[in-house]
Amino acid sequence: MTTFTNGLMALALGMGICAGSVLAQDKGTIGIAMPTKSSARWISDGNSMVEQFQAAGYEADLQYAEDDIPNQLAQIENMITKEVDALVIAAIDGTTLSNALANAAALDIPVIAYDRLIRDSGDVSYYATFDNFKVGVQQAESLVSGLESNFGDSETWNVELFGGSPDDNNAYFFYDGAMSVLQPLIDSGKINVKSGQMGMDTVGTLRWDGAVAQARMDNLLSAHYTEDQVQGLLSPYDGLSIGILSSLKGVGYGSGNLPMPIVTGQDAEIPSVKSILAGEQYSTVFKDTRELARVTVGMVEALLGGGEPEINDTETYDNGVKVVPSYLLEPVSVDASNWEEVLIGSGYYEKSEIE
Repeated sequence: MTTFTNGLMALALGMGICAGSVLAQDKGTIGIAMPTKSSARWISDGNSMVEQFQAAGYEADLQYAEDDIPNQLAQIENMITKEVDALVIAAIDGTTLSNALANAAALDIPVIAYDRLIRDSGDVSYYATFDNFKVGVQQAESLVSGLESNFGDSETWNVELFGGSPDDNNAYFFYDGAMSVLQPLIDSGKINVKSGQMGMDTVGTLRWDGAVAQARMDNLLSAHYTEDQVQGLLSPYDGLSIGILSSLKGVGYGSGNLPMPIVTGQDAEIPSVKSILAGEQYSTVFKDTRELARVTVGMVEALLGGGEPEINDTETYDNGVKVVPSYLLEPVSVDASNWEEVLIGSGYYEKSEIE
């Protein structure tokens, strides 16, 4: 009898544990809208969020739109129709979602803008990102440091500027941060932008497309550098940097009497880290997507639990309707001197992935 009773108690306890486990995994569904799989960093972002939301007890509905604006809008509208408990959106074009987000607000679905600010909507609850102005500052500081190291004997440095996608609010922060460092050197004559091409309306690269950057670099070289050499390229993203480097190598830079210019980047994607070790790309900016996912999950947890999400910025990100309360993470500049400490030491990559 005792054995039978103990068995029933054990069974009941086991069922209770199982039921508790099920309940712990039934806190709701989070819709996650990512822009594209063509960039390794967005794949990493998506994977990190799914993993961390599931660990916190949520289901995750992760969708990629492959840089197709109507596709992303349809994905988000479908998530709203399913009445997900919260939306996390890395927008392709941050100006196209106002109507959809109004529908989300009508259903009390909170919206977290993820890494890219959603503009022209009062229905954005919070914004999780990196300090994007500082990213640009770090890119420009690395560019200048590389120019001093590799071309310190030049009276003037020939530099060309590339910007990110004009429909991505971050691109302007990157560019403005970089120009806060470079403009004084341009004004003094130390940096010469031979093409005269400056400003995001001129140097922006739609959809962060490396092929577009490569074609523009081809044109810059043929129009302005048949006699002179370019010594520096401000590139805001690794995918553009690879395209720029292909153009440079195509006309002989990195060999003979054409030293490789200083080329910056962002996102610490594996091809660019390998390029840095090969002496081609000079630097990149590392943004730990695991930490961005952690902050985002924390925001959602707080919102759905009736609490206040942790924020550290209430001034910077005006989306045209409201200043969106934000949490800004710190970027880290990476080059040949610290890549192993930052990227391998943090566990973001295995050394075998790079070497």
